[in-house]
Amino acid sequence: MCGIFAYCNFLLEKDRQTICDILVQGLARQEYRGYDSAGIGIDGDEAKSVVFFKHVGKVAGLKKLIDSSTIDKKKTFLQQVSIAHTRWATHGPPSEVNCHPLRSDAKSEFTVVHNGIVTNSGDLRQVLQKRGYKFESETDTESVAVLTKYLWDSQPSLRTSFTNLVKTVLKELQGSFAFVFKSTHFPNEVVTARRGSPLLIGVKTEKKLKVDFVDVEVHNPEPEGARELMGPLVKPGSPAVPSTNLLSPASATQGQKLLRTQSRAFMSEDGLPQPIEFFIASDAAAVVEHTKRVLYLEDDDIAHIAEGELHIHRLRTNAEMGGSTPTGRGAEQQRIIETLEIELAEIMKGKFDHFMQKEIYEQPESVVNTMRGRINFDSNKITLGGLKAYLPIIRRGRRIVFIACGTSYHSCVATRAIFEELTEIPTSVELASDFLDRKTPIFRDDVCVFLSQSGETADTILAMRYCLERGALCVGVVNTVGSTISRETHCGIHINAGPEIGVASTKAYTSQYVALIMMALQLSEDRISLTERRNEIIAGLHALPQQIAKVLNNDKALQEMARATLKVSRSLLIMGRGYQNATCLEGALKIKEISYMHSEGILAGELKHGPLALIDENMPVIIIMTRDSLYPKVQSALAQVTARKGAPIIICGDDDPAVSDGHYTSSRGTYKAIVVPSTVDCLQGILNIIPLQLLSYHLAILNGFDVDFPRNLAKSVTTE
Repeated sequence: MCGIFAYCNFLLEKDRQTICDILVQGLARQEYRGYDSAGIGIDGDEAKSVVFFKHVGKVAGLKKLIDSSTIDKKKTFLQQVSIAHTRWATHGPPSEVNCHPLRSDAKSEFTVVHNGIVTNSGDLRQVLQKRGYKFESETDTESVAVLTKYLWDSQPSLRTSFTNLVKTVLKELQGSFAFVFKSTHFPNEVVTARRGSPLLIGVKTEKKLKVDFVDVEVHNPEPEGARELMGPLVKPGSPAVPSTNLLSPASATQGQKLLRTQSRAFMSEDGLPQPIEFFIASDAAAVVEHTKRVLYLEDDDIAHIAEGELHIHRLRTNAEMGGSTPTGRGAEQQRIIETLEIELAEIMKGKFDHFMQKEIYEQPESVVNTMRGRINFDSNKITLGGLKAYLPIIRRGRRIVFIACGTSYHSCVATRAIFEELTEIPTSVELASDFLDRKTPIFRDDVCVFLSQSGETADTILAMRYCLERGALCVGVVNTVGSTISRETHCGIHINAGPEIGVASTKAYTSQYVALIMMALQLSEDRISLTERRNEIIAGLHALPQQIAKVLNNDKALQEMARATLKVSRSLLIMGRGYQNATCLEGALKIKEISYMHSEGILAGELKHGPLALIDENMPVIIIMTRDSLYPKVQSALAQVTARKGAPIIICGDDDPAVSDGHYTSSRGTYKAIVVPSTVDCLQGILNIIPLQLLSYHLAILNGFDVDFPRNLAKSVTTE
């Protein structure tokens, strides 16, 4: 939920102003991950000193604070390490004291930034306070910084290596995290680690790198009987107990054999050290303007950068993973340096006022990008390369289980019916958090599909690992290449919607919708009886981008409707049925997220079972009434609403004979209408959601709310 950024330069002179600008810009690119407060920690003018700048609020305020400071901004550094953080508050309210970076003591011997939650921080804090250590903040992160200081004080054997010191700290932590550690005892060095929260390292050099990978250094397993660090804790200043812990430096008898011997030095092809820059970030958007060469860390990776070299270690040894040969992504003995595909322009607002507005208007292009290279409209053939090898297994599956959160969950609800129709495989949709709470039974012949825009949603990842443990086939549908879900699932689909910066998801929803429709179509391609239905849907997909553009042309009318009808309302009901139930849920979520208006998506068939009590002349209602097989039943719901003096706004198709001049006429009266192009029933929800996205945007603007950074929310939910 927070954004981490760190910058290291080696043999490359940079002045302090440039360093601060790089840090602030890196935070600004990740501000959607949290915007309660922001801070940076940079080297001071004196040796072993750290200067902090912290601001409660957005990154722009932090930049003003730095610009107005009297610190010498012209001072240059040939090599240095600086860290930065933008916070989404979990432990303690937004304040300068709780703002990262957090320090271990008044001298800032150890400084930490953190994304995630340390679940045993309370126990650590209590133990360390009993040992005489002082705490300044309410955060869980500070306990990590103070624990690092405690180990430095109490175990001199750990002082020889920053990596070993951090490893020992991490062994005591529970929860999910991504950390960056900086220390005055190890100047110009940085150690970073992750477990459950995303982290990547960008590499920038002038000359071509000698290798395009970094070896993972794995040490021998610890001997039997190794003691636990926290029992008993050693008081500061007392004689150190000889350490037999795996994470302390190896003794002469223990040895320190590396499984790989490749150099981790980023030397040029002539074999000489070269100027180099490293950028550590939670998201690729923060580094793309500096470099496109990035390395993604896996869970339990620890990366150490010093003297222009990058070393990657593993927190757990082979034996601790349960066998002599580890498995999974983290067990690979190399981390490949990949090339980012995104462009800087994709993460800029361009001509738009807000990222959300830009992303709504990008949907004609984003759905094309989702379909590009996957649908041959001449032969009506679908090819999803990421699923190709697993199609027979999916078709033989006993059931399909969709697991997601928020907007991704709604895209699953929207496409469940078409999966059941085309595949005739029982299909269920689960909220990831509830799925885990119930310990839902999962079997080897189940197919579990996980949806997440970021690919880093904590609950969805935990549900995925739960299903992997039980032998189910796991399919990932994500927008972010290199994300945890894309790496750990057996197969999957990248929706290729492009970077989504606005906290409220818009184009990711429509692209997920299209991707799932294509998956259902490909699974049914062996069924001749469904050929006509498949061809109808594919023809609808072909026309979809132009139809989305047509809906967007009505933006001015929707803006006026928001101003005249909905702006002063405190609540809103959205009703629909069948394929449009998901549209109601997603539209209500958007209005809640952005305009802070209470809104509720209601299945029209449930109207008589309670919600009808809310209807009167003062309750605004939107009814989705596009023509499909359930149209007569929704007409019945309309009659029930109007009989109670309701005056609904109706979303209807342009092929509806009851529509004229922006109004819908029924036997009971004439009502305002939002007219959208008509398409095949299973795709109609894509066109129907766009007016609701635009309405939520305009309601927020009219009420003076920050569209891209709604209160209390963050884009990538990496904590449970």
